Amino acid sequence: MRPPWCGRRTHGIPLGLLALWVAAARCLQSHGVSLYIPRSAINATVQEDILLSVEYSCHGVPTIEWKYTSNWGEQKIVEWKPGTPANVSQSHTDRVCTFDNGSIQLFGVGVRDSGYYIITVTEHLGSRQFGTIMLHVSEIRYEDLHFVAVFFALLAAVAVVLISFMWVCNQCVHKFQRKRRHKLRGDARGLAMIPS
Repeated sequence: MRPPWCGRRTHGIPLGLLALWVAAARCLQSHGVSLYIPRSAINATVQEDILLSVEYSCHGVPTIEWKYTSNWGEQKIVEWKPGTPANVSQSHTDRVCTFDNGSIQLFGVGVRDSGYYIITVTEHLGSRQFGTIMLHVSEIRYEDLHFVAVFFALLAAVAVVLISFMWVCNQCVHKFQRKRRHKLRGDARGLAMIPS
């Protein structure tokens, strides 16, 4: 005996098409998130403002999350949906600015900001894409340059003082020699005038 639904072909075809359409729609939506990162490695110096630039495309409004991982551990930086206020972690308050394309800007980076920045773009149906940007922050040795500049300025000042001192000593020696010559001439004249 046949199952009751086998004889009814009119209901089987539309249900099959409906199931196929739903499966196709799910496949299209599951591959709906794409992520593009123009620069995967960024070099910066201390106190510089850095743009971690990305672009995404997907169906609907996604959730964007940035995390930071380094030798000091992993921490969440910010999470938001484009068009809504961002949920910024306490460690990055007043240090990060978000953009609707998924990019973030970090203000006044330091050496401790060096590491890997991981972005996750999650679509409302659950599909997601990950991306990573490596940031290396190097320190400009302003203190060392300042020290060298001060040291050379000090050497120049000492040189000026020594040269001035040598000039004054030279003038004093010349003056002393002139007086001595004058005195010797006067003594020689005096001796010449004394009868023998």
